[in-house]
Amino acid sequence: MRDQTGRWQGTRRRTLPAAAAVAIGVMTLGAVAPPSAAARPDAVQRALNVLVRDDGIPAALASVQNHDGRTRTYTAGVGDLATGSKVPRDGQVRIGSNTKTFVAVVVLQLVAEGKIGLETMVDTYLPNLIRGDGIDGRHIKVRQLLQHTSGLPNYSNYLGDDVRYYAPRELLDTALQHPADFAPGKSWKYSNTNYVLAGLIVQKVTGRPLAEEIDRRIINRIGLHHTYFPTPGEMTIRGPHPHGYLRNPANGPLRDITEIDPSWGWAAGQLISTNSDLTRFFTALLAGHLLPSAQLAQMRSTVPAEATFGPGARYGLGLVSRPLPCGGLSWGHGGSFPGYETRGGATDDGRATNVTVTMQLTDETARKSLEHTVDTALCH
Repeated sequence: MRDQTGRWQGTRRRTLPAAAAVAIGVMTLGAVAPPSAAARPDAVQRALNVLVRDDGIPAALASVQNHDGRTRTYTAGVGDLATGSKVPRDGQVRIGSNTKTFVAVVVLQLVAEGKIGLETMVDTYLPNLIRGDGIDGRHIKVRQLLQHTSGLPNYSNYLGDDVRYYAPRELLDTALQHPADFAPGKSWKYSNTNYVLAGLIVQKVTGRPLAEEIDRRIINRIGLHHTYFPTPGEMTIRGPHPHGYLRNPANGPLRDITEIDPSWGWAAGQLISTNSDLTRFFTALLAGHLLPSAQLAQMRSTVPAEATFGPGARYGLGLVSRPLPCGGLSWGHGGSFPGYETRGGATDDGRATNVTVTMQLTDETARKSLEHTVDTALCH
């Protein structure tokens, strides 16, 4: 997603350079050395300290859950560079594309209820809406939206410099001004447009706002007490939170971009949560507490996604699998939003972690360090 470079007085709008535009989703990740099998219990803390000390990140936070469900939280760095305040333990952050997994769960719940069909064309739910150069909603399946195989162009590549309030239809219209990346089902490419459409389908089928459906079907159901979908125009983070920062250019000073209008993320990346709520969410999902077994199996049916998510990564329906250096797979998503970067995952045997840093990462070394921290938490 795009990065911020300044503030407009009075309107409280944010301006971002087009050259700094990136996707809401996670960036390409390189392989990292497996953590030592003899890592001491404080291995996660040491990894967070490295992120702050060596990679220039203001703060890092983590939540780690072991096999029996016990959770431990960690922090490193400074929560607010202006005041020097401590990092709030398990503070709220913008979770970016982890939002996609929430939306995919809602869609799959509606599939289980017989209200949406994965093989049904988008035009069935949003007639005559999806038309463009090589783009036709009569030939795009709901499954292809959730799995990024629709070929729809990524709207966030074309929003320009101004971060303001965007209605979902405005995001969609931005995408439709550009040609398709490929014919539906012929390839894989990460596109936030897919999840804007998925969110619009949820609203059309249920007759309720997407945020209300996420609340009712997921947040309230499994007790995610610190997770919410910001309301229109809501630029602040409600609970205790570390400030988020941007460095642009790469050798420039850090800028505080904690307050920002997140509407341009919408169903692709607008949620706010905590590390512990995310570990609870992914653990509950894998344990079958949110979806019937048939729909969970569909969600875990994957295609290669190494170009975006790194070596061995595969993408299901809003869910990413990654091989762990200690064996087996972790399941999660990850997210990138101006000011924050989140990575994590859960395993079928009950381990889970989520790690957040308070700066959107563009440096390959820092990204590898963040992935190493996740692997350390899941494997040590």
